[in-house]
Amino acid sequence: MYSHHLHRWEAALLMAFAIVLTIGMWASATQGALADEVLRLHVVANSDSDADQAVKLQVRDAILTAATPYLDGVQGQDEAQQALEPHLEELADAGAQVLSQAGMDYPITVSITDQWFPTREYTDFALPAGTYRSLQVILGEGQGHNWWCVVYPPLCLSSVSEESVATSASGVLSEDQISLISGQDGEYVLRFKVLEWWDSLVQHFQG
Repeated sequence: MYSHHLHRWEAALLMAFAIVLTIGMWASATQGALADEVLRLHVVANSDSDADQAVKLQVRDAILTAATPYLDGVQGQDEAQQALEPHLEELADAGAQVLSQAGMDYPITVSITDQWFPTREYTDFALPAGTYRSLQVILGEGQGHNWWCVVYPPLCLSSVSEESVATSASGVLSEDQISLISGQDGEYVLRFKVLEWWDSLVQHFQG
């Protein structure tokens, strides 16, 4: 009898492990596929003061506006990066002009780098946690709250112009990916939280 119960527990544990492994593999594949297609935007405020947080959003809008013409007609993440890299100083200048007009005397740095992002839910879509190529903007000391979004495809231009997720991502993301991130595929935020949990679990065992 004891042996019979032991085997049942073993089977249950193996089944649970298989389910967790399957979910983890799905989540990693989902995030990896999206990360290969998008170029994120990461703006870090100087501090959490009201003034620094407000100017952070103004800098965001200025950089999105300045970056948009360079991304016209690009196809894919690599082309988006190649289109922006020669103009990083110009993007920084656009942000610096906003800082100057707001009376802020701290510097701004703009670079393209790989960064880890948590799961983020926006008005019309969400993106899972994971490592993404990012246009990073650091204001001053870079000690304030972040602002995350996507510069390519132009999913975050709602601050500049009205664009739907489907229209902005058309030709860049697959229909399944658009459906997934825009919530048309069900409880996407819950699924993406699974990815964040899985990534934390993997990092725990690796550490």
